[in-house]
Formats: sequence, structure tokens, C-alpha cells
Amino acid sequence: MLFQVIHCPNCHDTELVKFGKTRQGKQRFQCRSVTCEGRTFILDHSYRGRSSEVKQQIIDMATNGSGIRDTARVLHISPSTVINELKKRQLIFNK
Repeated sequence: MLFQVIHCPNCHDTELVKFGKTRQGKQRFQCRSVTCEGRTFILDHSYRGRSSEVKQQIIDMATNGSGIRDTARVLHISPSTVINELKKRQLIFNK
């Protein structure tokens, strides 16, 4: 039998419990750490733009001067996903 240690993407703690399934049938987890306050997450996303690795790549490309359409084309995601992530991180400023 093989056990996989799962860490919370927010606080990197291992105090997790299964928390039901999504509509697509993917396992949802809930963090029991005090710092996370019961946040839930899934490990394998259906859409690439939801993963934390792609979100970090969006931020890295934006700080290096890549445009929104260029970032979307390279990462194979929607331009609106790129814009929404940049708005969350406040990297787009109103002029």
C-alpha cells in the first residue's frame, strides 16, 4: 500500500481531511490548520489556469514584460484568465 503525503497549498500543513467531491468527481480536501480557517482545495484541476504553477508563471511573465495575449498563447489558457489573475495580484494599474 502506498501513501501520499498531501500538503495544503496555502499554509503547507498536512492536517487535511477529505471534504467531498466536485461535480466532475474530483476529490476535495479541507485544511484543518488554524491559519487556513478551513479552506478547501482540489489537487488536479480540469482547467490549467486554476493550478498554482500556471498562476505563478502568469505573474513571472507579467513582471518580465510579456503581454496578456502572449502570456495566454504560451500557457494555453484564456486571456481573461490572465487578466483576472493580474487583477488579483494588482499588477494592472489604472492610468
